Amino acid sequence: MAAKNRWALSFDNTYSAPAGWLREESDMILRKLYVQVLLAVLVGAVLGYVSPGVATEFKVLSDIFIRMIKMVLAPVIFCTVVLGIAKMDNMKQLGRIGIKSLVYFEVASTLALLIGLLVVNVVRPGSGMNVDISTLDAASVGQYTQAAAKQDGVLDFIVHTVPQSVVDAFARGDILQILFFGVLFGVGLSQIGPTARPAVVFMESFLAAVFRIVSMIMRLAPLGAFGAMAFTIGAYGIGSLLSLGKVLLCVYVTCGLFVGLGFGVVAYLSGFSLWKFLKFIRDEIFTVAGTCSSESVLPQIMRKLEAAGVPKPVVGLVVPGGLSFNADGSAIYFTIAAMFIAQATNTPLNFAQQLTILGVLMLTSKGSAGVAGAGFVTLAATLASMHTIPIEGLVLLLGVDRFMAEARSVTNTIGNAVGAVAVAAWDGCLDRNKLALALDGKVSVSEAVVADHEPEAPFERAPSLKTV
Repeated sequence: MAAKNRWALSFDNTYSAPAGWLREESDMILRKLYVQVLLAVLVGAVLGYVSPGVATEFKVLSDIFIRMIKMVLAPVIFCTVVLGIAKMDNMKQLGRIGIKSLVYFEVASTLALLIGLLVVNVVRPGSGMNVDISTLDAASVGQYTQAAAKQDGVLDFIVHTVPQSVVDAFARGDILQILFFGVLFGVGLSQIGPTARPAVVFMESFLAAVFRIVSMIMRLAPLGAFGAMAFTIGAYGIGSLLSLGKVLLCVYVTCGLFVGLGFGVVAYLSGFSLWKFLKFIRDEIFTVAGTCSSESVLPQIMRKLEAAGVPKPVVGLVVPGGLSFNADGSAIYFTIAAMFIAQATNTPLNFAQQLTILGVLMLTSKGSAGVAGAGFVTLAATLASMHTIPIEGLVLLLGVDRFMAEARSVTNTIGNAVGAVAVAAWDGCLDRNKLALALDGKVSVSEAVVADHEPEAPFERAPSLKTV
């Protein structure tokens, strides 16, 4: 028997696995980030159930992790967008990618709203509750209704996209404003040609260093997931899940169907396997599920997509822009939640009124942030603007909103990642060889991205995206 064999021949001529090998295999499994996050979520849930008072104190771990991610969001988005655009040889490519991205966003989010409306009308999770509005404590959702009242209209939202001050946009971490300035800065560098070389070389080195910081931060993802889940279970308890399990199940099943069927079709038309792609980003999926925040993995998702053959301009425009314009999971949640409140409070809605709700949600769902709790504010703004469904009904969802945030955040993240690949495929600039290698696990993401970000000797424009 060769000494290198994993299995050793024992005294009774049977094969057995040496204990050392078993320990080695278990250690390899535990080193995987998604396994660590999953275990942390389970431990946090147990602690929240056993000792709620202690568990809620661990929210600080989740807050610190999210803050650390937000710390690097601005430079990652800005540098990725600028570098991608600066090396484009034709600005028509930028407009083409932008238009196709917006078309994808609108089609995907509208389909999500329609599917949510269909499911909630079939399942009717609020029927039979017969809730008396006068018995609801509206003060418990006062912070959300007040925040909703401060939300601007569509025109104000468009104006807000343009920053008054670049420094202020970076200081507040306003993704859309940073994206807007990044596009203009990239176009400016592209137009001045070789003079831009020092800025490009510096930004490439800077971005490589930032991605190293991201790698260090992501090692703390299990702690962030543990703190978030411990707080959620400790603060709201298992009882809230049982009492509103039907609407919770409705949201999760609808999100699952939308991912499997909707994104499955998109992946098929784009020429890649959705299942392999989900395995490729599984670390990020579990991290988002644990922290209830799409922003918690934004730098890492952008990094992986570049390594998988999606050009920088597409990654830089689709992924950050998708946080505001392509919140598919949030769209599903908004529809189901609004209709659930109407059903639970016996508020009659005809087909025309339901379509009106859908139209309002198509506007109000844009600009919702990727952080847990923002969806509740957007829902409050929607109900307040319509005066049809009683806003006091938000109290019914207060205890389970945090649990539904996991489903919508994961769906949002998957939708934006799939969207980036789909837009690149649609535009003909997707490197399918790199994508195939990445989905088969034959590409080291860290090495591939760092190599891509190493400064170049001469400043040269990248070839046309059409020729990649």
